This record gives sequence, C-alpha cells and structure tokens, in this order.
Amino acid sequence: MRLVFLIAGILLLLAGAVWTLQGLGVLGGSAMSGVTMWAIIGPLVAIAGLVLLLRGARRPRD
Repeated sequence: MRLVFLIAGILLLLAGAVWTLQGLGVLGGSAMSGVTMWAIIGPLVAIAGLVLLLRGARRPRD
C-alpha cells in the first residue's frame, strides 16, 4: 500500500507542478496556458500529491 501512495503522490505532485506552470503562462503550447484556473488548481493538486507522498514515505508503527 505504501508503494501505491508513493506513486500516486509523485504523479499528482508532478501534474500539479505542470498545471501551475501552464496556468501562470510559463509553459506554453496548451489550451491550459495562461488560464488562471489552472494556476489555482495546480498547487492544490501538488499539495495533495505531497500529502500522499509523505504518507507513503512514513514508516509503519510497531
């Protein structure tokens, strides 16, 4: 289960980062480029990915 959290966390973190950069207009070439909505959604998705990543990285309790 930890592996699932780690993989999902990494994927969400990367997607959120890309969406943020596209929303801010840093990454062009997409319909999402320069759209403020993606500049808001991106960090939220990245934070969710970070939470999953940290949960997967935690050591289980004894």
